[in-house]
Amino acid sequence: MQHWSCDRTAWLPVDACNYLVTPREDATHVTADQRLAALRTRLAAVGIDGMLVPRADEHLGEYVPASAERLAWLTGFTGSAGMAIVLRERAAIFTDGRYTLQVTQQTDPALWERRHLTEEPPAEWLRANAAGLRIGFDPWLYAEPALARFEAAGITLVPLETNPIDTAWADRPAPPGAPLIAHPTRFAGREAAEKRAELAATLSAAGQDAVVLADPASSAWLLNIRGQDVPFTPLALAFAIAKSSGAVDLFIDPDRADAETRAHLGNAVRLRPRGEFLAALDALGGQRVRIDPDATPAAIARHLRAAGAVLHLAEDPCRMPRACKNATEQAGARNAHHRDGAAMVRFLAWFTATAPGGALTEISAAEALLAERAKDPMFRGESFPAIAGSGPHGAIVHYRVSPESNRAIAPDEVFLLDSGGQYADGTTDITRTLWTGPGPAPALLRARATRVLRGHIALASLCFPEGVAGPHLDAIARRPLWDAGEDFDHGTGHGVGSYLSVHEGPVAFSRAARPVPLREGMILSDEPGFYAVGEYGIRLENLILVRRAERPGANRPFLDFETLTLAPFDRALIEPALLTPAERCWLDGYHARVLAEIGPLLDAPTLAWLDTACAPL
Repeated sequence: MQHWSCDRTAWLPVDACNYLVTPREDATHVTADQRLAALRTRLAAVGIDGMLVPRADEHLGEYVPASAERLAWLTGFTGSAGMAIVLRERAAIFTDGRYTLQVTQQTDPALWERRHLTEEPPAEWLRANAAGLRIGFDPWLYAEPALARFEAAGITLVPLETNPIDTAWADRPAPPGAPLIAHPTRFAGREAAEKRAELAATLSAAGQDAVVLADPASSAWLLNIRGQDVPFTPLALAFAIAKSSGAVDLFIDPDRADAETRAHLGNAVRLRPRGEFLAALDALGGQRVRIDPDATPAAIARHLRAAGAVLHLAEDPCRMPRACKNATEQAGARNAHHRDGAAMVRFLAWFTATAPGGALTEISAAEALLAERAKDPMFRGESFPAIAGSGPHGAIVHYRVSPESNRAIAPDEVFLLDSGGQYADGTTDITRTLWTGPGPAPALLRARATRVLRGHIALASLCFPEGVAGPHLDAIARRPLWDAGEDFDHGTGHGVGSYLSVHEGPVAFSRAARPVPLREGMILSDEPGFYAVGEYGIRLENLILVRRAERPGANRPFLDFETLTLAPFDRALIEPALLTPAERCWLDGYHARVLAEIGPLLDAPTLAWLDTACAPL
């Protein structure tokens, strides 16, 4: 995203005052090595030894607009998480286990060392390779706690007033400018005025005058608005300042809101151009201002301090209320999953009949499912790029098919399809692993797929005491795989929004996640997997809703999960003998529910297929 036209010279090193006038290169035929060389030239011109290049925008979100895809422009890597470090003679790119294979396919090994984000953290790499060097960074793309980890690596961090990649990126896309969209109360469940009043009371009780909201999902939830600024997530990229009076300043081009949306926002919400944001921060001097240190760019925190504001570091006050869906949002999620389930079953029936012929490709299969979802008038788009991986591509955890990588789906192999939809009343995410037939699946494959299914069932059927957090439950879904000496290199599940991001904090089933206790109304994914590199991938995913559990005689409150996703698991990949009686009971009950709730939404031939797919084991 383009930076604003306001003065940011406080960030500019004294010896860097002239480097921004370097002319941009012609975008035509600029190769990967030329892009890396162009960045190094700019860094050397201002006495900087290297630079941190995250995949991030000024809102620190997972999905970023095309204008903020700096990491992809520089390296060629298009995954949703990662970062690069560029030094004068070396450069490294860091990704997690989801992208181990993808990064090797998309980056040049002559230019980029590939490193694992958790096994060899970037700070440790800097400590070993850049001690004592001056390393530049864009302060709008990092939160202060993230920078502290780099500062501890024995380097000197140098904030840059303008990102030097932006001066080299000649054909950089324009920043987004789609209209704001009102999110009706019939889907949101609560009036925005009620939410603003509740937030104002929270601030007043904490002795805080205002909160700066850098996460556009918080503005979306608080004001009941949505947008179209980034792919797959209905966000309008904006900063907000909410005050203890209940008033909110939303920093976005006012022309992006029509009369209906302005009326929806009301008089207490003032639309202000983005270019006024820094001046608004200056106006908070002397006031007590709350910011979430992990969700706020360092540029904002340091600007507030320079203005004389007293910072209160605390979690974004919209984050937890947004994660705990109200009754209306829960009902919307159920309704969205019913319609999504019908689309998925129509696809599965078609795929089962078509795949053995060998005429399908990854792209044609993904397009067929998208076409089924698009029949729903409430469908607003995919919730992420569909992961359609046949054979060895299924072992690439976050594989993204392209015309260049598109692979035919062969008979008698594994096809992994991870996809989701954005609907006006909810967000979906489902993964099914399918055997293409016509022959039977090999015994080892069935055993591995059944262990993944057992892990899925173990988590979905769990009843646990209130206060337990996601990291405490991650191992439960891994136990059947661990018993066989197997594991998977990603978290077991993530939070999901209500017609918002398919990846929503603050909860997750992951060893790396913060131990945030699960609460009623939270929606998470349950998606254990197994990946045989070069052969196939297995992942089975449903979304689950945290609810109050009925436990007579319990000495404390308990919680359990309601499964939202409704689509059958592929029987060709299930080995019934490996399931315990309780697991068989759960699976038969789940399939009976799928048939009862999705069946009435189907035509007769598809219903006949579903009846067979959901028959008891």
